[in-house]
Amino acid sequence: MSTAAHQAFFDRTHSDDLIAFLGTSPSPYHAVASAAERLEKAGFRQVAETDAWDDAPGGRYLIRGGALMAWYLPEGVGPETPFRVVGTHTDSPNLRVKPVPDTGSAGWRQVAVEIYGGVPLNTWLDRDLGLSGRLVLKDGTARLVQLDEPLLRVPQLAIHLDRSVNDGMKLDRQRHLTPIWGLGPVDEGSLISYVAERAGLAAEDVAGWDLMTHDVQPASYLGRDRELLAAPRLDNLLSVHAATAALAAVASGPDAADLPYVPVLAAFDHEETGSESDTGAQSPLLGNVLDRTIHARGGNAEDRARALAGTVCLSSDMGHAVHPNYVERHEPGHHPVPNGGPILKVNVNNRYATDGVGRAVFAAACEKAGVPWQSFVSNNAVACGTTIGPITAARLGIRTVDCGIAALSMHSARELCGAEDPYLLASAIKAFLEG
Repeated sequence: MSTAAHQAFFDRTHSDDLIAFLGTSPSPYHAVASAAERLEKAGFRQVAETDAWDDAPGGRYLIRGGALMAWYLPEGVGPETPFRVVGTHTDSPNLRVKPVPDTGSAGWRQVAVEIYGGVPLNTWLDRDLGLSGRLVLKDGTARLVQLDEPLLRVPQLAIHLDRSVNDGMKLDRQRHLTPIWGLGPVDEGSLISYVAERAGLAAEDVAGWDLMTHDVQPASYLGRDRELLAAPRLDNLLSVHAATAALAAVASGPDAADLPYVPVLAAFDHEETGSESDTGAQSPLLGNVLDRTIHARGGNAEDRARALAGTVCLSSDMGHAVHPNYVERHEPGHHPVPNGGPILKVNVNNRYATDGVGRAVFAAACEKAGVPWQSFVSNNAVACGTTIGPITAARLGIRTVDCGIAALSMHSARELCGAEDPYLLASAIKAFLEG
C-alpha cells in the first residue's frame, strides 16, 4: 500500500496524541499528571482522599504517587449501579537511581542505578539517557523533574576487547549497567545537586527522590508507509492513554447522563514488580474508590455486593505480536499481527483472567465499536506473563477480561507496535465503558 493510500485509510490524530503523551510521560508520576491534564480538559475535577466525597454527577480523579483513579458519575445512578473498570499500569522497566547515586571508576563519574522490572539489559546499552521522576522536599511535597537531554550512557565494551560478544552477551547486573555521566573523581552529592538546580530547588531542601532513566529519542512512526510506531514505554502507557481518551470521550458524549454503568479508569503503579505497593493493583486503592463512591450515593453493604456482582474490569496491557524471526516461539494457531486490532489474552492457568463470559463481553464491545480483534495464547513450551487482571479479579471478586495490543520488543528500552492499533484499542475501550 502506498504512503498516500495508507494515510487516507487511517486518521493519525489519536496516535499523534499518543506520541505527545509518551513524550511528557517519562516516569509514572509524569504519566498520571499527563492523564490528569487530559481529564481536566474533559471536565473532570481532582478530589483528595482525605476529603469527604459527594454524589454530584460528573467526573472526578485522584492521584496517589504514580497511580491515578478516575470515574464518572452519571445523573441519577443508584448505589447498586455496577461499574465498568479499565485497569492499566503506569510503570515500565528501566534503570532507577540508587539512594547513594554518586559513584565512579578509573577516572569516570558514574551514577549508581538499580534495575527495575524485567529489563532486556542489552537494550539499554549505548543509548543517550535522560533523568526523570520526582524530588521530595523536607515539607513532604514533591516536585516533578524531567531532563530530556543526553546526560547518561551505559557504554558497551568494544568488540576488540570481547571477540565472543556475538556468541552470547553476558551482562553482570551490578558491574556492567552503571551509566557514565562525566569525567573526574567521584563528587558526593553532585547528581542530586545538579537535578535540584535544574528543578529550581536548593539541594539542601531535597529530602528524598524517585528518579529513573529514560531514552531521550522521541517516539516516531516507522516503515515505508509509516504504519508502525516505535517508542519507549508503550508497555503500558499506550493503554493508559487509550483508557484516558476513552473515559474522557464517554464523559463528554451526548449519552453521558444516561450511562447504565459507572465508568472507571484505574492506572496502577508497580505492575512490573508484582503490584505489591500502596499504589499497586494488590493494594486496596481501587476497592476503596469503588466503596466510597457507593457510600457517597447512600449505599450499604448490600448495595456494594450488588454493584460488584454486575461489575466488569477490562485489564488492558501490551501483548506479543508474532515475531517474524522467532515464529517458533509463538503458539502456531495464534499469530497476532500489528494493526489487526486489539488482542484478547487467554491462559487457562489464570495468568490472564479472561474466561468465556469475558470473551463475550470483549467481543460485544469490539463489535459495537466496529473494531477487529485477535486472540493471544502462549506457546505451551514458553512461560506466560501476567497482568493486573488476575489480581483485580481475585481481590475484588469481579469479572475481569485481559486484553491489549500486539507488539514486538516488549520491555525493551524501545518497543514497536502498529500505528493504527492505539486508536482501535481506545475505540473498543470506549464501547466497553458505555456498556
